[in-house]
Amino acid sequence: MTAFKGERPEHRPQVDPLRGLRTAGDPPWDVYLTGTVFLDIIFTGLDSAPVRGTESWARGMGSSPGGVANMATALARLGLKTSLAAAFGDDHYGEYCWDALEQGEGIDLSTSRTVRGWHSPVTVSMAYEGERTMVSHGHAAPSEQSEPECPPSARAAVASLTPGVRAPWIARAASEGTRIFADVGWDDTGAWDLAGLADLAHCEAFLPNAAEAMRYTGAECPRAAARALTEHVPVAVVTLGAEGAYAVDGRTGETAEVPAIAVEALDPTGAGDVFVAGFVTGTLADWPLADRLAFAGLTAALSVQEFGGSLSAPGWAEIAAWWRRVRSLDRQDPAALRRYAFLEELLPKDHASPWPLRRAVPTIGFRRPA
Repeated sequence: MTAFKGERPEHRPQVDPLRGLRTAGDPPWDVYLTGTVFLDIIFTGLDSAPVRGTESWARGMGSSPGGVANMATALARLGLKTSLAAAFGDDHYGEYCWDALEQGEGIDLSTSRTVRGWHSPVTVSMAYEGERTMVSHGHAAPSEQSEPECPPSARAAVASLTPGVRAPWIARAASEGTRIFADVGWDDTGAWDLAGLADLAHCEAFLPNAAEAMRYTGAECPRAAARALTEHVPVAVVTLGAEGAYAVDGRTGETAEVPAIAVEALDPTGAGDVFVAGFVTGTLADWPLADRLAFAGLTAALSVQEFGGSLSAPGWAEIAAWWRRVRSLDRQDPAALRRYAFLEELLPKDHASPWPLRRAVPTIGFRRPA
């Protein structure tokens, strides 16, 4: 019941951002992830939040794999060999998500499992006024279907830290030389204690948003919060919303700040995941800190112009089309163009597909013709 839309991996322009760094002794995967896959149903074009006792009609709708699938898809579309360990529901939603990720995106699911009798978690996301409201339903997968005890060998892994909870796989992966990149969700306990993020000690980079960073450090501004975080993790990246992002490398003292790219946002679902994927890609490719930050912001900006979290993630064709378009505009700021000039040698030269290439489809599985 293939329902994903767009080019299969073999039909997309082949860009390997790590091409010059690969050797015969490399691990099989560039990035490893584990987490929960949701089936996302996204409504866009709402004039306002739903009002109690009324019916609201959305002008747009999309369906796509969500949750950890957002990050996995973003990484795979940027050319990284991506492995995902997750539980999938034993239902049509789970079948669709597995098919979309494995067949549609080329993501390795050899450590993932379909759980008999377990239904897929579902999130309904409603986008309006540049924001979103979500309603989710699901049940925890059986404990034996959680992440593998021994994660596969990979250059990097992306982890979502949970206050007060250790994830044993993070320490194991770090001990094998895997570089850990981490984000964090809102601390519902209200403690905001960095000591509760015990796995931060195994991480190379930490990427919270401004509100999270200031609460964890007690700093009065996000830039000061980023500097304070480097006492706990080598690289701190703080996203600043419409202002862009700020990063500090505590090992070298290097700092970077890049403004956000102004776009008309259709759906912000998954933009944070795409940002992290862009930063991971640039780090593994050994780019300068400012280039990594700019690339992360660009990929996130391109993603919010499409439906959904995973199927809105840009690939190199979309990035190339954006670059061609901005250079063709009159009165373009030369300094802004120089900021992204590092892309020139990476982008496919002979791929002329228009941007955007794909959207999340509005339904799950059309009947095949007789």
